[in-house]
Amino acid sequence: MLSLHQLRCFLATYEHGSLTAAAEELGYAQPSVSEQIRGLEKTLGVSLFRRVGRGVVPTTVADTLRPHAERTIAAAEETRLAAQRVRRLETGTIRFGMFGVARLYAGAGLVADVLARHPGVRVELVGQNSTEVQEDLRRGRLEAAMVAIPNVTSEGMDVIPVARDELVYISADPERLTSPATAARLAKASLVMPDTTYRADDSVRIILRRMLHETGLNPQTRIEVEDPEIAVELVGMGLADSVLPRGAAEQLLPRLAPNAGFVSLRPRQWDYFAIVHRSGATLSPAAQLMIELATARIQAIAEPVR
Repeated sequence: MLSLHQLRCFLATYEHGSLTAAAEELGYAQPSVSEQIRGLEKTLGVSLFRRVGRGVVPTTVADTLRPHAERTIAAAEETRLAAQRVRRLETGTIRFGMFGVARLYAGAGLVADVLARHPGVRVELVGQNSTEVQEDLRRGRLEAAMVAIPNVTSEGMDVIPVARDELVYISADPERLTSPATAARLAKASLVMPDTTYRADDSVRIILRRMLHETGLNPQTRIEVEDPEIAVELVGMGLADSVLPRGAAEQLLPRLAPNAGFVSLRPRQWDYFAIVHRSGATLSPAAQLMIELATARIQAIAEPVR
């Protein structure tokens, strides 16, 4: 049976034109290399070398075999490295980028999924906003991340949409929930919005600005906060209304504002979520694992994009 050991001996002999030199390179005794070459020739049913003086000369069959042997050895090495990379998931740190609101879809549950598969690892979920996460990707601090699409530039990045979630208008006033919220209503509404530090780049605000600008209006906020939890609590107190992705509203309202509800916008608006990594990057098993688990988590709440 053909073996990697035989192929290594063949390639060393082919390169050096000498069984002795091949044995020295490989750290074997010369008779051992000769035995491996004979075994390979017997397995293949061909002659690979002709003896000339103290050396050997490859036959035309050997010339044909050489590139195939090199590819086989390279594939075997890649297999070994892949196994080592997978093994390293048993310990060490797994880092993955996620924009702030995404934690409401796939935060604690995502970490639990990782630890269920690899209980020995340390997990880091990094990021408050998609713009910040994208910068970490560009600087190589992260391999991959899940972000909201409207504030992601695709240059130098592979952007793979995986889900979309409808934006909804939330309020504690039942009269404001009898019909979808139009651009005209939004322009007059007293709003509390999260992500104030990233207000220029927040995907929800970008979508609202586009929606209102088409009617010649501008969205106004009465209250600015960082966390969606605080925004929802203020809605529950009746101090303002807000606009959030539906999945976030469904996660937060029962807990923080049970007296509040939500309606669609008119026309309906969607926030898209995507997996992003640097173009052409070879992702580690850890990054591939996080992409798989994060995608499954967010698609369980938001509408999958195929």
